[in-house]
Amino acid sequence: MRSPIYPLSVSEYLEVELKSEIRHEYVGGEIFAMAGASEEHNFIAGNLYSMIRQKLKGNSCKVFMSDMKVRVKVKETDIFYYPDIMVTCDPLDRDRYSKASPSLIIEVLSKNTRMIDKREKLLSYQNIPSLQEYILVSQDEIKVEVYRPNEKGSWIKENLIKGDELQLKSVDLSLTMNDIYEDVF
Repeated sequence: MRSPIYPLSVSEYLEVELKSEIRHEYVGGEIFAMAGASEEHNFIAGNLYSMIRQKLKGNSCKVFMSDMKVRVKVKETDIFYYPDIMVTCDPLDRDRYSKASPSLIIEVLSKNTRMIDKREKLLSYQNIPSLQEYILVSQDEIKVEVYRPNEKGSWIKENLIKGDELQLKSVDLSLTMNDIYEDVF
């Protein structure tokens, strides 16, 4: 007898996800429902999206917010996440529902997702050759963590706090903490 919970293939997941009213992330055959976001989360993500979108207007790079999946391959495991913000500049990255070559990924941390974003997703995203920056933005305090690969391929972490500026090198954009946290604090 087959278990009621069994691994889904990538094609099964993608088919289910197109019809689903709620979003699910996919890790190696298992799916995980996405929770709703707080007001603070929405303001922060919206602030970042609008500033990056404004910067990239007329550019070949595209910015996406929360409903676009990123596809990651870690060893033989297929993974699909829904980052809060993602930028891709690869003209060959043309799937309508997921992107595989982002240059920038931003996650706004919540109590429920903080550890997944800081551990699982950080490790997974490091397997994306095109990724230049992974940014974690706290919604509970003015704090931003920036992860970038150095010239040797090791990922380096930089912590930013009130008064600092976030330099998004991948999109050539500088943001103050006031820009990021407008209408939040």
